[in-house]
Amino acid sequence: MKNIFRFFLLVILISFSSQTIQGQVYNANYAAVVNQCSNSNVLNNLTEYEALGVKRRGTVALDNTLTWLKNKYLSYGYTASQITEDSYTYTGSTAVCKNLVVTKIGTVYPNKFIIIDGHYDSLNGTGTNDNGSGLVCILEVARLLQNIPTQYSIKFINFSGEEDGLFGSQHFVSAVVNATTPKMDIKLVFNLDEVGGVAGLVNNTITCEHDISAPTTNNAASDAVTNELITCVGLYSPLSTFLDRAYSSDYMPFQSNNEVITGFFEKNETTHKHTTTDFLIYMDPTYNYNVAKAAIGAMLHFAVVDTSLTNEEFKSGFQGSIYPNPANDTLYVNCGKLDRNYSFKLIDLLGKTIITKSFEMASQNEAISISEIPKGVYLAVIESDGNKYTKKIIIN
Repeated sequence: MKNIFRFFLLVILISFSSQTIQGQVYNANYAAVVNQCSNSNVLNNLTEYEALGVKRRGTVALDNTLTWLKNKYLSYGYTASQITEDSYTYTGSTAVCKNLVVTKIGTVYPNKFIIIDGHYDSLNGTGTNDNGSGLVCILEVARLLQNIPTQYSIKFINFSGEEDGLFGSQHFVSAVVNATTPKMDIKLVFNLDEVGGVAGLVNNTITCEHDISAPTTNNAASDAVTNELITCVGLYSPLSTFLDRAYSSDYMPFQSNNEVITGFFEKNETTHKHTTTDFLIYMDPTYNYNVAKAAIGAMLHFAVVDTSLTNEEFKSGFQGSIYPNPANDTLYVNCGKLDRNYSFKLIDLLGKTIITKSFEMASQNEAISISEIPKGVYLAVIESDGNKYTKKIIIN
């Protein structure tokens, strides 16, 4: 029995080592997730968003929309501790506005973030296209990725104050991104704004936006991720793509901060934005659904699904991490959503258990000394409440 275990352990570790998870080819597992995107969810969420009214600063409608968004994330399985409100005011208004930030921790790079964002305020009308259409895409991404371990952390951000001059995103960059010590490490910012299409037209193309503005030091990286975005659209949706510049939306304060940005915008542009007639009846919900599928595929690619996890983990959503990897003297276990009573094992290539530890009422992060462990490849195993989670670990 031990020999059989050792054989399968070797096969697993070797296969994990040889996988090229960054290669941008069609991934059947990604497609299976994308295909769970719900057309009815998109339509229902658009309908609910429209019914909330005109979402200007200081209005009950804006507050109700914030509550509506929070309840959506909670219904998808995100916890209250993952959801924060970023409050601010700005010149010309005494109203307190709030950005909503939902954080999903990565398994390999917990301190490096993919930001997917869209604003939830509106101007003059209900803003069902501008930008309920972007919000419903982000909600589908959040719903489907909630239980999927990703190597990079994700922040789902719903900004307010966009229609008054990008105030919400400007505040977040200055008061959160740059005020974090060290500065928040952002891999890329993926902005969705006005992606609902135009009723009665053939809506089969999504505009993919890249950075061509100063500072130019981030432009090449923006080109690279936008090309990856274009490829994802082709792999996971029926849409064609059109390349255009990024401008006048919530990614621009990040762009000015020298972050890498990309984005989606509808190719057929509505004539109803910023008017009292920005309604669902003038949109194409099927197009909005196809954009959501493209966004899901792109986020699976950008955040990198952790293929070192078992299928059981992929489904169950550990939501924690074992890091750093490779490691030197200390491994850290972030227990994520696990029960605080769990066991940890480190197993070598021959199936021998090198370390065994049991934790009762563990803290969120526990340190495990590996300073005496020989260099090599190991399998870390966490068991909690009948569930088992495994991860390949390299010790230098």
